[in-house]
Parts: sequence; structure tokens; C-alpha cells
Amino acid sequence: MSDGFEAAEFIAGFIAESQEHLASANGHLLSAEEAVAKGKATPRQVRELFRSLHTIKGLAAMVGIEPIVDVAHAMESVLREADRAAGRLPAGSVELLLNGVRAIEHRVQALAEREPVAAAPSKLVDALNALRQEGGDGPAAALATSLAPELWAKLSPGERGQLVQGITEGRRGVVVEFVPTTARASEGINITSVRERAATVAEIVKVVPQSRQTTGESTGGLSFALIVLTSGSDSALMEATATTPEALTSIALTGLNAAPPVVDEGLPDDAILHRGVVRVEVSRLDEALERLSALVVTQFRITRTAAAMRTQGADVRALYQVIAENGRNLRDLRASIMRARMVSVAELLERIPLIVRGLSRATGKEARLSITTGRAELDKAVAERIFPAVVHLVRNAVDHALELPAERRAAGKPSTGLVSVACQQLSDSQLELTVSDDGRGVDAVAVARRAGAAVPTTDEGLLELLTRPGVSTKAEITTTSGRGVGMDVVKRIAVDELRGALSMRTVKGQGTTFSLRLPLSITIVDAFSFVCGGETFVVPVAMVEEIQEIDLAQTIRGPDRRKAPRDVPDRRRASRATDMIHRRGEAVPVLRLEEILGLVATDDPRRKAIIVRRNGDPFAFTVDRMLGQQEVVVRPIDDQLVRVHGVSGTTDLGDGRPTLVLDLVALGGRLVSDSAGALA
Repeated sequence: MSDGFEAAEFIAGFIAESQEHLASANGHLLSAEEAVAKGKATPRQVRELFRSLHTIKGLAAMVGIEPIVDVAHAMESVLREADRAAGRLPAGSVELLLNGVRAIEHRVQALAEREPVAAAPSKLVDALNALRQEGGDGPAAALATSLAPELWAKLSPGERGQLVQGITEGRRGVVVEFVPTTARASEGINITSVRERAATVAEIVKVVPQSRQTTGESTGGLSFALIVLTSGSDSALMEATATTPEALTSIALTGLNAAPPVVDEGLPDDAILHRGVVRVEVSRLDEALERLSALVVTQFRITRTAAAMRTQGADVRALYQVIAENGRNLRDLRASIMRARMVSVAELLERIPLIVRGLSRATGKEARLSITTGRAELDKAVAERIFPAVVHLVRNAVDHALELPAERRAAGKPSTGLVSVACQQLSDSQLELTVSDDGRGVDAVAVARRAGAAVPTTDEGLLELLTRPGVSTKAEITTTSGRGVGMDVVKRIAVDELRGALSMRTVKGQGTTFSLRLPLSITIVDAFSFVCGGETFVVPVAMVEEIQEIDLAQTIRGPDRRKAPRDVPDRRRASRATDMIHRRGEAVPVLRLEEILGLVATDDPRRKAIIVRRNGDPFAFTVDRMLGQQEVVVRPIDDQLVRVHGVSGTTDLGDGRPTLVLDLVALGGRLVSDSAGALA
């Protein structure tokens, strides 16, 4: 064992831990900014900020990153003074503290990328040091409560201000006494689990450990007083803390505080909690998914082998039972691994408020952000790819769509514009994410003029123009937009890379909504396999709207085709036309997939039509027959030299041969308009 301390061994853990605390710090600072603007104290946010910065400083000192230590220490000093002032931040401090968080982020990122860490910015550190203010408890903290003196003495000035302010604003202050017992421990009920459950129904001000007399049930001689603020009922609090009515004591305001001063020890007693969380590198989860992918392919091979044995007369009924059971186990294993890879959409969007804040200041527009995600989650690989697209949409909403305050007031709108980001899970395999605004709407005439095209009459047509490379609704180039780069990136990520869908609704003078429909995962997906032109192909289930039989009597034939002779090297060069089928009162164009792919056509009268939708319009592909639905492992084709439009990857169905995974939406997008023109 080495006698020396190797800081490099802890760098990865430091980076992960710091990123979590920095994300939390940004959220608390933005929340504090709103309160400071209204002249309110923010004791809880100040305490949480202090906790995050104190942790980052300690970790940075442990691994020897002194520039981060210097910045964090300067910020910590400001927050300590604010905590002593009952959570009142000095004027102009939020902007400097945000700059401090950003400075630490840049240095953590440099460390992650193995680049030199810049020295602490001296001007920022000097400005933070200049903010340090003298002062005691604020007016809120000068009030006293009915809280027991021994508990009141345990509270820091900031915690006292938090408690008094909460009661003043109409919430109830309650002390919950939790006594650990052997019976509760056997049921998994301890102070950590109780604190986590209590946090869902109340705001915890402090958890104070207390000595108590040892009894038959409580052999440890210890209890915990949870000092909380709540707007809920006592029953909800008792259920969350596994206590009875006797364990609850109300807290009321009583007048001026005469308690002795308290020495501020920095972090509260409950700052370090043991949670049931294990931090795992993404590469390890990728490796587990790779192993699962191999098992899925093996399952296909076993199934094919069993089918071959059955055709030879072997009794394989017992083997099929084992295959079915193994298939269920694989589905359960896949669900478990995918859950481990999932990240919450709320976590994905945690930097959006900072982006909106910066854009508002840069453009002179007043913008309010609303984020609604619920408990929606995405595979980490999908989340990392879609985040730049969401950023583009949010930037466009603030910079292009929202009007200046004077213009909004003249139109009868509030001076502050609203940008909303919402997310909902549509199914087990698909999620919808929307970005909307209440701005001026998209001017179709201006977009058509800049694109050099006819004015579109539908939202789908307008979206097609907006997503063309180089098209921008901004007449001049600014630091935030106007270069025609953005919507084409959104389309490429959401549609081409993630095999999702992009749509838009816009109303002049009322606003615009962009909707992204995305797969939850892009590695192992549910897919339909089918045969066309003698070859087997796969298409993701999430891409297919419907599969139906083709009734030749109900098919409207296109112009006569010049059938390509079999000796033509490339049958894709033969002329094509579009048939039409009736589908619940609408005419749907049908493309023959074998012609598009240059395969030998068949005259099977029992052909199927796979119906997909692009920009709101349905169209179909004819195939010979469907084989079934199963989970497949998609291997993307990343090499630009072998990538083909309409082919998103390959898979193995157990026969050892690569099977193409088709992107029918992309494949037919450019063909439908050409074929429809030929039909006309």
C-alpha cells in the first residue's frame, strides 16, 4: 500500500460530486434572485448554497485544486454573512455569486478534460470579498417562537429566520420527535428514510439529535427532533415520519427573541446523510447493455435452432418453454438496465433557467420560464443528444418569438413573455417534449421570402422551410442568432439521429409550440421485422402508425410503369409512380419499397402496407409479408462512407447476417413529394 496520498485517484469522484452541487447551487441562486427582487429574505436558499459551496471547497482542497478553493471560499464568506443576517443577501450579490458558480464550473470542466486549471479570477474574488457585510440577525430572526429553548439554541441565525419567515407566511411550524426502535429498524424505518419521506410533505429546517432515557424499545438512548414547516395535514406528516399524534408539537410565534447568541458552526448537523445511491460510471452501464445485447442475439439464435429442430421432427416443446421463460427474463433484465441508464428530464433541463436569464439580459426582453416534467425520464444517450436541440428551441423562443416589453404592452399582452418547456411520456417507448411561447408567432411570408419559396399554407409546410439549412427569421445577425443555424440542427438531431418526429403549431400574435416525439432508448428497441423483395428488414415499432392489408380493389393505380428488366444493374433507376389507398376516408400515397431499394418485385396479392407519418401527413410502403415483433439490438452506422439515407443501422436476428434497420420516415420524406408530382 502506498504511504502517500494520490489525489488523481479521487479526481473522477470530485468531478461528479462537484457537478451535482453546482447544479443545485444554480437552482438555489435563481430562486433567491426572485425573492431578493421582492425584498424578501431567503434563509433556506442561503443555507443550501453555503452547504454546496462548503462541500466543493473541502473536496477541491482534498485533491489540491486551489483556484476552486479560492473562489468557493470567497463565495462562502458572502453566504456566511447573509446567513447571520437571517438569509438576506446584499444587493448585487446574486449576479456575482452566479459568476462564481460559472467560474468553478469552467475549472471543473477543464479538470474533466485534462486541461490546465486557470487561476482564480482576481477581480471576481475581490468583488465577492467587497460584498462581505457586518450585521446581526434581521428583523424576522429577532422574533421568538414557542420552540423549546434547547432546540432554539441549536438553530443558526439563518435557520431561525427560515422558521420565523415560514410561520409568518402562513405555514405551520411543527416539531416531530422520532425515536429509533428495534421494531422500526427491522422494517427499514430509520432517521435517514424518515427524513427523506418527511421532505416530500414538509420543508425541513433542521434535524436535531437528542439524548433520552433508555427503554425496552429504545435501547440506543437517542431520539431525533425534526423541525419542519408544512402546509399539509398532521396525518400526512405522521404517515411520512411513522409517528403518532403525541410525537407532534406545534410551533408558534411568541415575540422578541431573548435567547443567548449562537455560534455559527457553518454546516448543520444533518449535512451528511447516508443515502441508498451508488454512483456508477456511464461506461460500466454501456458495458452491461452491450452484454445484454449479446444475450438478445443469442436468444434469436436459440429460437431459430429450435425451429429448425422442429421441422426435422424433434420434440422441442420443453425447449420452447425454456426459450419463453428466458425471453421474459431478458425483458426484465433489459428493463432493469434501462432504468439504471435513465436520467430525469428535470435534471436534463436544469441549466435552461440560466440560459433564459442570460438571453433576457442580452436581448432586453422580459421572459418567464415554466418547466413541467413530472417524473419523465430518458436514456442518458438520448438525453445527451437532444439537449442541444432543446437549447436551440428555447433560444429561438426568447430571441425570435418574444416581443420587447413595449411591443407586448401595445398588443395587450403582459410585458413579461412566457416560455414553457413541458414533457410527458406517451408510452413505454416514446416521450413528447414541447417548447412553447406566447410571442408573435412565425411569419410565414417572411420565412418564405428568406427561403426563396412559395408561402406555405400549413404549419407542416412552414416547418419544412424553417428547417432548411441557412434559413433564419432574423433579418440581422446578432450575438445570439441570425446565422441560419438552429432549426436544421433540431431536425437533424430529433428526426435523423434519434428517429423521432418534429412538429409545430403557430398562431400569429399568440405564439408557437414545437413538439419533439422521441424514443426513450435507441439501443435496444421493439421492432417489426418483414420481408420485401426476398430480403428481411426491420423497422422500429415507435415509427409505425399502422399495418394493414392492401385491398387491390380499393387501390388507385398511378401512371403506367416501365418495368425494369431483371438484367438492369440498378433497378432503382426505373421510373416510379405512386398508388393511393383509402384509409378511413383519406387517400394515402403508397410507395413500393422493393422499387426504392432496387429489389425484385413480387406479385403476392396478400401484400401489407406499413403506414408512417411525416410532418403530419401519412404515407405507406408496400412489403411482401410481416414476420413479427421482437426486441432488437440496433447498431448505428457511424461511418460517413457507408451511411445510406433511410437506413438507421443494422441488427442481428439470429442468423448471423446483418439485417438493415430502416428509417421509413426519412426514406419516404423526399420521395412522396416527387411521386405526388408525377401522379398529378
